[in-house]
Amino acid sequence: MSDLNQSQSNTDLIYRFYDAFNRLDAEAMAACYTEDVLFSDPVFGELRGREAGDMWRMLTSKARDFSVRFDQVRADERSGGAHWVATYLFSQTGRTVINDIQARFVFRDGKICEHHDHFDLWRWSRQALGAKGALLGWTPLVQNAIRAQAQKGLKAFQTGR
Repeated sequence: MSDLNQSQSNTDLIYRFYDAFNRLDAEAMAACYTEDVLFSDPVFGELRGREAGDMWRMLTSKARDFSVRFDQVRADERSGGAHWVATYLFSQTGRTVINDIQARFVFRDGKICEHHDHFDLWRWSRQALGAKGALLGWTPLVQNAIRAQAQKGLKAFQTGR
């Protein structure tokens, strides 16, 4: 496949991923990943392989008042990126979160082999946790507690299936 065709194919893959997310179709999202995908973000840290798909399965199954918008999609034969904004009700507090995210991708064999989401965890914690997040969300103690809770939730989801 030519570099131009591969670039278009990878661009289409990003669109397919976010279109599936907008439909809360975690299986279609996971199908965009290689079996050994590396995912990372400020909340879940690094997830590999099936864990990444399970994270999307968990998040989509719990999604309330959810929407996603995405733009700035770009890709070449090896890597790409997108900007996306998720709006949802954070189930633990009932607060609305608008999370503004920059995504970076690496492709292999027509699939996503690396997916790195970047966003401001303090901004997220101010929205999700309210006053506690605003006052303490920048501290390593609170950020580590957020990460631990996310990992605990993922493990519970994985064992509860």
